[in-house]
Amino acid sequence: MPIFEVSGVLVVFALILAVLVAFLTEVVPNDVTAISVVAALVVLEPWTGVGARTAISGFANPATVTIIAMYMLSAGVQETGIVERLGVYLADFVDGEEYRALVATVCTTGPIAGFVNNTPVVAVFVPMVTDLAENTNLSPSKLLLPLSYAAILGGTLTLIGTSTNILASDFARLLIDGRDGIGMFEFTALGAVLLIVGLTYLLTVGWRLTPARVPVDGDSVSEFDLDDYLTVVQVRPSSPGVGLTVEAFDDAHPSVRILQARRDGEAYAGPHSDRLVEAGDRLVVHGSVETVDRFCDEADLAQRGRQSVTEDTFDTAETDGTLAKAVVPDHSRYVGATVGEAGFHDFHETTVLAVRRGGDLYRTDLADRTLEAGDLLLVRTTPAAIDYFTDTGDLVVADERAVDGFASKPAAEIAPLSEKTPVAIAILAGVVGLAAIDGLPIVIAALGGVVAMVVTGCLTTADAYDAVSWNVIFLLAGVIPLGLALESTGGAAVVSEFLVSTGDLLPPVGVLFVLYLVAGLLASVITPVATAVLMIPVGIDAAARLGANEFAFLLAVMFASATSFMTPVGYQTNLMVYGPGGYKFTDFLRVGGPLQLLLAVVATAGIVLGWGL
Repeated sequence: MPIFEVSGVLVVFALILAVLVAFLTEVVPNDVTAISVVAALVVLEPWTGVGARTAISGFANPATVTIIAMYMLSAGVQETGIVERLGVYLADFVDGEEYRALVATVCTTGPIAGFVNNTPVVAVFVPMVTDLAENTNLSPSKLLLPLSYAAILGGTLTLIGTSTNILASDFARLLIDGRDGIGMFEFTALGAVLLIVGLTYLLTVGWRLTPARVPVDGDSVSEFDLDDYLTVVQVRPSSPGVGLTVEAFDDAHPSVRILQARRDGEAYAGPHSDRLVEAGDRLVVHGSVETVDRFCDEADLAQRGRQSVTEDTFDTAETDGTLAKAVVPDHSRYVGATVGEAGFHDFHETTVLAVRRGGDLYRTDLADRTLEAGDLLLVRTTPAAIDYFTDTGDLVVADERAVDGFASKPAAEIAPLSEKTPVAIAILAGVVGLAAIDGLPIVIAALGGVVAMVVTGCLTTADAYDAVSWNVIFLLAGVIPLGLALESTGGAAVVSEFLVSTGDLLPPVGVLFVLYLVAGLLASVITPVATAVLMIPVGIDAAARLGANEFAFLLAVMFASATSFMTPVGYQTNLMVYGPGGYKFTDFLRVGGPLQLLLAVVATAGIVLGWGL
């Protein structure tokens, strides 16, 4: 290899190493890392061979545009209320039985995720599944991890099931002679096998391996260890707070937060209440022992001994203040902002009481705490705020106490269907049908579907833009040119040479299996999208060197990237259930590891039988 080419390969490898380290440490958001790659590729053009036009080509890539359109189409279907209605029917089917709850959860989520983006599906199902768990006297942890895994499995059913499938189709068009992408249902048979095998695992071995981390009737105050941070105080006649509104009294003492005022057996939500404080009122306040003691001294208040504060304390408020748990999804605009900057208190009458991040629990100095994707927040909030967070998708409410119970209301009242439901379903079916019969390229069919959704009133333009996980799009657009640089400099050939060398010890099917395992491991520690971009060129080059079927090797990377179970950071739906389920990092390895290995064997065998080597 010429010196110039060697230096180019080394530069690209150095960039890839830097990207992997950035992804693993998350020193900056992954999408920011990806955009930085675009700039670096151009600056290093003499070695990478990537100019400005090529560097930004990821934004015009058909896969990128298709994924944007599919986010919007999924939002249009979600707006119809049909997914929520299915959740109500699930409750009727379960009828209080534990195992039925598991069956209903995984067997419904999987097929839906084949046609609707699995992230919003999981967002809608998290509170419903939590409610199912409560109604069946079952720990939510036993259902939430299977929920995520079933949604991931469903993504293998169709071309539009997940972004990595769409990306793989574009790579097939670019890198494999005679291929014009991948058909809508070309791999559905194998995807269905993987779904069945995966669901069978979740209903048997996985059911036993999944831990019950969250207590069945756990109280959120105890779950977040807030017993010493929620206190009841009483207003003395001499207190300077007498005659002030609850809101004014709260604003005068920013070190604590007044969450509720109680008088004559009635409770009133705060801290935004305009109710006047009177002598004898009891106030539920949030703050450390030291700040509450200081508040009592300054405001002449008496502490009510060790009077306990629980979830039920907040459910009695006349103005509907309640406790709720909420997850920060990876596409939330709050990611990277502090709790104070997010404006929960100022704009949404919501107080953050605690933040759980993995095994860490934060209960003090919350205003300065920077929020990260996957954080679980315990908040004192209102129904209006819950509706806002749910509509925008900036927080995923994951607490059954914050949503209406299923048993007391008819399905039509709990989850009303939009009059546009048949139209939206027909548009999605039309997009799938046109792409399936090659009537239109998938990117054009999807864009046409979005236009139809907007024109028919199924989706507003604002909702369409809000539905897109732009961080995923920027991540995709940023890493695509890195994959091109890996291919053009010969870096993919270098990596594939190492892969091919295993052919001295293994038959081609063994090499295919090794490729699947490596791609699956990478997807678990970085992102599925980045794994597909980096490994598909490697797999195709390795196949060419072995004289094997290039498309078979592409499918191996595609399926491995789309089925990442072993870590909470490997797939965004795993991150969404991480906090609400109270899981440890090792739970994903214990439950997801065997599943990922099982699917590696089944998928490799299915690819060989279906497409040959």
